[in-house]
Amino acid sequence: MVRLLSLAAAICLAFAGTANAQGKTELLWYSQAAFKLTTPGGKVIMIDPWIMGATKIPPELKDLGKIGKVDLVLVTHGHGDHLGDAMEISKTNNVPMWAPAGLNQTLQTLGLMPGNLVPRMNKSGTIEPFPGVKITQVRAEHSSEMILKDPVTGKNTSYADGEPVGYIIELENGFKIYHMGDTGLFGDMKMIGERYKPDLLLVPIGGHYVLDPKDAAYATKELIKPKMAWPMHYASNPFLKGTPAEFKAALGQTSIQVIDAEPGARKQF
Repeated sequence: MVRLLSLAAAICLAFAGTANAQGKTELLWYSQAAFKLTTPGGKVIMIDPWIMGATKIPPELKDLGKIGKVDLVLVTHGHGDHLGDAMEISKTNNVPMWAPAGLNQTLQTLGLMPGNLVPRMNKSGTIEPFPGVKITQVRAEHSSEMILKDPVTGKNTSYADGEPVGYIIELENGFKIYHMGDTGLFGDMKMIGERYKPDLLLVPIGGHYVLDPKDAAYATKELIKPKMAWPMHYASNPFLKGTPAEFKAALGQTSIQVIDAEPGARKQF
């Protein structure tokens, strides 16, 4: 009898795991490059969470207390509109903040983050933080430095923080998201597309600091070739002039679905 009950429990757990893996992937876009990703298994990942200082975020989302539980934080580089509120979210939830190795090393060295919350990894490194979830750092073509208050002088000081990265996030059901971070064009985008075959591309389109709509469309259509593309990182300052309409026009005829969204949008996949 005990053996039969144990077998029944095991079968129930197996079916529960299958149901979890077949759940929905949800993305909430705050603005810029900030997303809240809820995996099919219910894990919550904050990506580049620039929230309190963001210029285009809906007012109702400017409250870190409303984020809810967080299981992991990802940061692509140290610029303020990407590092944003990552440290506070990490410490409040007592969860790791994964970022370029140089960035996390600097934060630990300065005493701004405890070592257990700033583990280090680098491009081509892959972590499996939860069952069925794999996260790989990949190249981004950008700069990366942090402007932080010197803990001794109290003055704003520029610190080197390693190289910028993007992330390939593979979820429990096999769905793959490529968050590009801030980047310009580079030839290895083709390799990234062929190697990881992302379903959804989160692509900056603003120009000046990042890809403009035409370069973003070229990277999307000719190099990476995802099933879907979500334009981000535009209109938050006067230099980021690229628009989703320009991005779609530059894509032209294509089977790639463009996600039409405004800051604050929530989409399921």
